[in-house]
Amino acid sequence: MRRIFLLLPLLSSICLADGLTVEQERIWRAQIRSNFFIAGPLPSLAAQTHRRFEPASGVTAEAVTYASQFGMHVPAILYLPKPMPKGGKIPGFIVVNGHGGDKYSWYAFYTGVTYARAGAAVLTFDPAGEGERNKARKSGTRAHDGIKGDEQLARRLCGLLMSDVMQGVSYLSSRPEVDATRIGAGGYSLGSFVLALTGAVETRLRACVLVGGGNLDGPNEYWDNAKPMCQGLPYRSLNFLGDRPAAIYALHAARGPTLMFNGLADSVVNMQNTPPPFFKNLRERTVKLRGKADGVFETGFVPAVSHRPFFITKPVALWLERQLDFPNWTAREIETMPETHISEWAATNGAAMDKLYATEQREGGVRAVGTGVPGLTREQLSVLSDDEWERRKEEFVIEKWVEAAKAVK
Repeated sequence: MRRIFLLLPLLSSICLADGLTVEQERIWRAQIRSNFFIAGPLPSLAAQTHRRFEPASGVTAEAVTYASQFGMHVPAILYLPKPMPKGGKIPGFIVVNGHGGDKYSWYAFYTGVTYARAGAAVLTFDPAGEGERNKARKSGTRAHDGIKGDEQLARRLCGLLMSDVMQGVSYLSSRPEVDATRIGAGGYSLGSFVLALTGAVETRLRACVLVGGGNLDGPNEYWDNAKPMCQGLPYRSLNFLGDRPAAIYALHAARGPTLMFNGLADSVVNMQNTPPPFFKNLRERTVKLRGKADGVFETGFVPAVSHRPFFITKPVALWLERQLDFPNWTAREIETMPETHISEWAATNGAAMDKLYATEQREGGVRAVGTGVPGLTREQLSVLSDDEWERRKEEFVIEKWVEAAKAVK
């Protein structure tokens, strides 16, 4: 493995002259997966539907679980349109949460309800250490940040975060109503980092949206020094790619469309030091490495606002409509839809918001596409009953995954 890593910077310089070949893309994807201990093939899904319910008008939902690494399971909510659109299969969309976020987060269920009304199957799940994967069954804990370990364990943790998204793609692909060629994902904050890496290796994703991030930078800059276990150490471990951001986004371009959409005043992920000229330069490097501009990422910016899950806003909804073809929405309908001011909606509907992000400049100021989304409760969004979770919690909690990961030599 080490010998191959040492060869890759040379491979990078060859690609600069000739453009990436299909074989070079395959090698890089294999190296990234191996670096993060992502098994091939992925675990069998062993998916279960635990119950069905109707969270909002025009939407039905299923509380499900599917397999992850080391025999662990992921609790998730699948939102579906009701009635099902006629005339063929529907697109899919996966929400990849930020630090402390999970399927209970306002933006997760708002996205689920809204894009299900658009005619998509939307999967929201608990990341490692949050929600029903937390030993106290709590949200907003950032429990994985407390893991103590070396660089190898950090790479394994990042591989778990990536694998959970990849298993989400597998789950949506397994659904008979979903068109497996029209599956997209949106990553917010930490989720933007996870999806940036996942989208480089998961070729089944049609479209990726990175918000509150995507600004992958250079040696010893922001992402190298971010949270060590889930971001900093894993990102440093990709130095074998040479120009890491350009290599990652060249692989994205080979997979399908990618949009990065950010607030220019986002102090959470260092956006003030990566303004539009930074993205222009990154795009130019990516085009040069790829050898052509086709498919290389697009960008969008909003002045004077900070950290927000923009994938539920009108500009990004329009972009997703172009990529995924929502059965119930047209571009003109999206453009004329009313919007919801999230801080006012949360107060009216009793939707919980992280106090760090509930301000007007951050999540509280989001103008989300559509109206009439109810404030869903933890009881509605829990996959397992209290008794069943107590019986089965070792299948879910991050502490059991850490034990298993440390036991692997």
